[in-house]
Amino acid sequence: MEVKIGVQSIPREIVIETNSSPEEVERSLTQAVAEGGLFILPDDKGGKILVPADKIGYLEFTGSEQRRIGFGSL
Repeated sequence: MEVKIGVQSIPREIVIETNSSPEEVERSLTQAVAEGGLFILPDDKGGKILVPADKIGYLEFTGSEQRRIGFGSL
């Protein structure tokens, strides 16, 4: 799924593809905010994104809809 992270005082959002479920992402964010630590999100290529939890403005995630390719309509 695609996750967009809005960081305070930064005009562009961070966009990451992850294999984590929405529940895992929400649980990780909740824990990071409660502890005042880092929000850590693994990407689908084996890397990680680390963001200070207190700097996160918003988090948006979308389902696992396949991207459409081509010009035909379905």
